[in-house]
Amino acid sequence: MLLIAGLGNPGAKYQGNRHNIGFMAVDAIHRRHSFSPWTKKFRAEIAEGELGGQKVLLIKPQTFMNLSGESVGEAMRFYKLEPSDLVVIYDELDLTAAKVRLKTGGGHGGHNGIKSIDAHCGREYRRLRLGIGHPGVKELVQNHVLGDFAKVDRDWLEPLFDAIADNADMLVRGEDSQLMNKIALALGGKAEEPAPKPEKKTVAKSHIHQARNHNQPRMPESGPMAEMLKRMFGKKDD
Repeated sequence: MLLIAGLGNPGAKYQGNRHNIGFMAVDAIHRRHSFSPWTKKFRAEIAEGELGGQKVLLIKPQTFMNLSGESVGEAMRFYKLEPSDLVVIYDELDLTAAKVRLKTGGGHGGHNGIKSIDAHCGREYRRLRLGIGHPGVKELVQNHVLGDFAKVDRDWLEPLFDAIADNADMLVRGEDSQLMNKIALALGGKAEEPAPKPEKKTVAKSHIHQARNHNQPRMPESGPMAEMLKRMFGKKDD
């Protein structure tokens, strides 16, 4: 089983907040695929379904962001899951809006929801970070993350959620780089090409060195030709 957790705060008051982008992404997956209705368990809203032929549990902790790990940890222990069976989707201040990154493990970057997940679930899980941008100064961070997305943000939010939902089966198959390419293309960017293999460098030799190493014909040491060459180039008697 794969457990996909979207992070956010429960209640209508927080529904449109930037901090709730994880909830929004999981809701998009739920709408697109044949999942069960949302039910309450593990102090969360959960829904079961299949993606790519594998059983998947969607979970939205209802413990408030700072205690997300308590809820997700309960679900993982119940199903006897390992950190490698977990994907967490959440907001990232250090990424500009509409930028997305996916990797296994790493630090919490000051995100209290991720701090809680690390403490209760281990750290070697996959993290799908959805950029919401930084307001520029630390004093504005709280109002920024707990503020609602602007109407203009729909221009990138809708294609982002569509791309995540359409390609959610890639999370099951571990096709992380392919998923990132799909999302980048959906947001008007370019697919990331594999880095080219470095070419082997040849050390340039000086013309003197080349001349020294140049294969020169060997002088014959015996026979008529040798005698003739000795007479032509040999030392003359005084």
